[in-house]
Amino acid sequence: MRMAEWAEAGASKAGAGKSGATACRAWFEGDPLLEDYHDHEWCKPSHDDRFQFEMLCLEGASTGLSWKTIMRKRRTYLDAFCNFDVAACAALGDVALEGLLENPGIVRNRAKVFGVRRNARAVLRIQRELGSFDAYLWDFVGGSPIDGHWASVDQIPTKSDESRRLSADLRHRGMVFVGPTITYSFMQAVGLVNDHLRDCPCR
Repeated sequence: MRMAEWAEAGASKAGAGKSGATACRAWFEGDPLLEDYHDHEWCKPSHDDRFQFEMLCLEGASTGLSWKTIMRKRRTYLDAFCNFDVAACAALGDVALEGLLENPGIVRNRAKVFGVRRNARAVLRIQRELGSFDAYLWDFVGGSPIDGHWASVDQIPTKSDESRRLSADLRHRGMVFVGPTITYSFMQAVGLVNDHLRDCPCR
């Protein structure tokens, strides 16, 4: 979710000056798709390798774009990339990936499309090394979510020491589109951090 972009800009007019549930929910501006994501997925701890890989790919795809754009393409992404099954994505051939560059339902950026396969192969290596992608990720936060307890949107960071460390290690392992800001958004997406405002009912 591009809450990081919102916070970095000093909060949008929708949430500026507000706190608690109103401000936390204001970012989706009445969009039912984003509302459902905020209420049921964002910052909810996940221990599912498939979902974690999906969020890694979608956050990477959102680089330079809005999260709303990616969420509207999510169903097509799931269809195009084998429901983000890690092994299946790792096995995608060049011809299949070239074909996806013709799919108007995804972001047709060559580096991002081919990056899904590259990142999937890195996740497979992590799974072989540590047993699961989940075990690898949660080690960066000591096994428990980092709870922000923020009072207002403009307090939410765009990156953290943990996201910098995770970003550096992901890059070392060969992944792409995993800078510290995107990685922090990914950490929110899979619940490694809980950045719902302290009065938000979705905490």
